[in-house]
Amino acid sequence: MLDYRNFERFLYSRIKRRNLIIGAGALTGLAIASQFQQRAIAQVPFSSYPFTLGVASGEPYPTSVVLWTRLAPEPLNGGGMPNVNVPIRWEVATDPNLNNIVAKGTEIAIPELAHSVRVVVNGLKPDTWYWYRFTSGTEESPIGRTRTAPQPNSDLSKFAFAFVSCQHYEQGYYTAYKYLAQEDISLVVHTGDYIYEGGITAGRVRQHNGPEIVTLEDYRNRHALYKTDPNLQATHAAFPWIVTWDDHEVENNYAGAISEVDNEPDQDPQVFLQRRAVAYQAYYEHMPLRPFSKPEGPDMQLFRRLSFGNLATFHVLDTRQYRTDQPCGDGTKERCPENFDPEATILGKRQEEWLYQGLDRSKGRWNILAQQVPVAQRDFTPGEGATFSMDKWDAYLASRDRLLGFLEQRKPSNPVVLTGDVHSNWAMDLKADFNKPESATVGSEFVCTSITSGGDGADTSPTVEAYLPDNPHIKFYNGQRGYVRCVLTPASWQTDYLVLSDVTTQSGTISNRASFVVENGRPGIQKV
Repeated sequence: MLDYRNFERFLYSRIKRRNLIIGAGALTGLAIASQFQQRAIAQVPFSSYPFTLGVASGEPYPTSVVLWTRLAPEPLNGGGMPNVNVPIRWEVATDPNLNNIVAKGTEIAIPELAHSVRVVVNGLKPDTWYWYRFTSGTEESPIGRTRTAPQPNSDLSKFAFAFVSCQHYEQGYYTAYKYLAQEDISLVVHTGDYIYEGGITAGRVRQHNGPEIVTLEDYRNRHALYKTDPNLQATHAAFPWIVTWDDHEVENNYAGAISEVDNEPDQDPQVFLQRRAVAYQAYYEHMPLRPFSKPEGPDMQLFRRLSFGNLATFHVLDTRQYRTDQPCGDGTKERCPENFDPEATILGKRQEEWLYQGLDRSKGRWNILAQQVPVAQRDFTPGEGATFSMDKWDAYLASRDRLLGFLEQRKPSNPVVLTGDVHSNWAMDLKADFNKPESATVGSEFVCTSITSGGDGADTSPTVEAYLPDNPHIKFYNGQRGYVRCVLTPASWQTDYLVLSDVTTQSGTISNRASFVVENGRPGIQKV
């Protein structure tokens, strides 16, 4: 097992915090070269310890997994690496001491990708724990642990994972990750807002490293700041991850090529797409993604499908890159004619068709839609009248009607939606018609709270309690911070909402606030 306390002391002793060089001038995109003429330098004289951002793994397949690291001796100052190619050796073993090496090789870290590497390790055994390490020159990374997926169609009696979202660095400590790193699970799913793009706000428990980010170097430095957190590093080093983004990885509430309404410099879509391009590149550079996700300008392939035996299939969605602009001017308000526009979309045509084809063909007992914003209806006005968030599926009624209609008519096995974004815990039934409570329940949705975003939060909210009677399909609300643990068997799915006493100190304690079950073949959520 990893000694996280020693690792934390080791990490902080090695990181050199330097003054941030703020990128200035016009936004520019960086094209990733297809060929690199530089010769790799066998040993670079690092100015400091180069593995300051730790290690990570992700995208588990039955016989392969992706390993990640980045050389960054000066992580908050552009990385602090010379403009040369640098070899990084890697090794994978079946034991935590790395005595039984089963795979090894060398990857070249190039400056065009901020000296980050993604190693696709093939030839591994299914459903197996492995340990790994990187070496560059005489420096060694921390040891990480990962796990491959089970064989397709193999019979699994149990599969456990956790999902998380929304980790604003300034608004709290990542105490949730300290506890999550110790869980008995096989996977972590991140549903978005891994970083936040905003500047420094006085009076918060931690501070961002500069004003709002817009350049490639800005985004790299912000990802690096978040990844220097030892609790986040510990969870990355403990489990493979599946990641998808939401809006703050680029800019709050952006929609496709359209920037946030009140941000004047980005009103020109061409200018915003340049910003999106560098944001997507920095995201790719810092995540354990497979090479097919490498961005091409402002476009990046993130929706994808991963299976775990015959028990679970994850349909990972992207509700930002392809959506049309938020209807009715965004915000929370009554519906307007734009909400009913059949051409408005939150997934885009290609992704929507891909989703339905995958659900139709899936052999998984549990079909999991890992995505960003709430699908279920949430009417925020008690009694007469109704208001809805224009950034969620609530605003894209044609898209949601098609999804719910598909679930009702085609009946894929046990659809369960995983959602983040809203900094609170929710458990909700998905109805064929939310305005008719007696209509069929066609699926279930679990919304996880934030890791830190929103500060400490509270168990209940008088505002929410006032409108819950108008939303009978909502079975649970909680406004604290934490993560959600899910344990699947062929017969049932159990969701546990783990919440923290506080995140504005480093001494927060964790407890299980509530648990819910979904039974195989019976859509809908039941309290344990």
